[in-house]
This record gives sequence, C-alpha cells and structure tokens, in this order.
Amino acid sequence: MNSLNIPTDFGPDSGGRVKGLTIVKPIVYGNIARSFGKKREEDGHTHQWNVYVKPYRNEDMAAYVKKVHFKLHESYANPNRIVTKPPFEVTETGWGEFEVVIKIYFHDPTERPVTLYHILKLFQSPIVYSEINSSISDNKKGLVSEQYEEIVFQEPTQLMQHYLTKVEPVTTGTYKHDTDFETKKVKTLENIVEVKGKVKNEIAILKDKLKIAREAITKFKAELAKVQKNPIT
Repeated sequence: MNSLNIPTDFGPDSGGRVKGLTIVKPIVYGNIARSFGKKREEDGHTHQWNVYVKPYRNEDMAAYVKKVHFKLHESYANPNRIVTKPPFEVTETGWGEFEVVIKIYFHDPTERPVTLYHILKLFQSPIVYSEINSSISDNKKGLVSEQYEEIVFQEPTQLMQHYLTKVEPVTTGTYKHDTDFETKKVKTLENIVEVKGKVKNEIAILKDKLKIAREAITKFKAELAKVQKNPIT
C-alpha cells in the first residue's frame, strides 16, 4: 500500500509536464549557534551549532523533499551528511566558520536538485543576533543566521504537482521563525530606497563635476588654439 497516498499510475514520464503551471515553495535555511563560553579541552571546540532547512510556511516538506545533503568542512570525520526525514538539519560542534553546501533532492527524480550555500555563523553580529527558542534546552542566548528563499517549480510533472499540493501542516500549534522576515523585508525595501536615493545624488554630483571638467577642457582647448595661432616670438 502507498503510505503517502501518492498515485502510482503516472508512468515513467511522471505524467508529463503541466504547461503554464508555476508552484513556489518558500523555505528558510541557516544555522543556530551557542557558545560554550570557553574552548573545550578535548578538541578546542567553542560552539555547538545546528544547520537546517525548513519550510517558511507551516507545512511538511517531506511531502515533496526526498532528502537533504549537507556538505560540511572537510575537517569533519564525515563531512557529507544525508538527512532523509524532517527535521532536515545537522547538529555538530566546532570552533570555526565555513561554507555549508546544502543540496535538496525531490521525490520526483525528474526534478533537478536545488543547491544552497550558507556561511555557518558562530560569532555575534548585530544583523543576526537573536534568542534561541528551538532545540537547545538551556535557553541561553545564541546566534541565529538564517535566510528566506523560494524554490520555484516551473511546469512540474503531474507527479511533482501532486507532491507539492498535498502538503500537511508540520504542527497544529504556533509556527514561527527566529527571524521576523516580514519586518526584515520592510527594512530591506527601505534600505534599497535609501541606497537608490544616495546613488542618485552621487550620480548628480558626478554629472556636475563632469560638466565642469568638460567646460574646463573646452576652455583649455580654446586657449591652446589661440596660442598655436599666435605663437609668442
């Protein structure tokens, strides 16, 4: 019996592509890190961290995600971690920051995997500092560095469409993220408008300087032509 209630009559072509259909799945990926307060004597590690991929909305990604491959730094004994069921995350300890490559595979093999790149953050920065309210049980303050992203499925197969639309909630309770992405979105748009204004002003200033420079060059050429026409003897 098909435990996920997935149709099995699509055939080898997954039922063909659904023309004109686009399905967007917003996700959040990143890491949470908590400092030990000092170096651990046995290995010099300073932090415990958790790197993850999770849905932005309250929905179970396992409906369409087959597995997630986390590639850690080569210094780890097993840098390639494969997670086949939620939560799609890896918990480790360490002392340094590095890039984690996250590759998401889907149940429909005709759908290409999606690759994400995340710089593991361990040390405080004003942009990413917040309270940890997830798996760390001591409730000490930690660092959260996470990003919003959208996976766009352009003309998926009928099978993939089924996976993407038959999604159950993760929880019946409150579902939220450490980062307030709505506030972050507003602030980001405000920053973009502010930067555009600054760039516009800089361009205006540079145009004025260019105009003055061109006028000076024209004046210099006129003076030079006058001198060449009437050389001093």
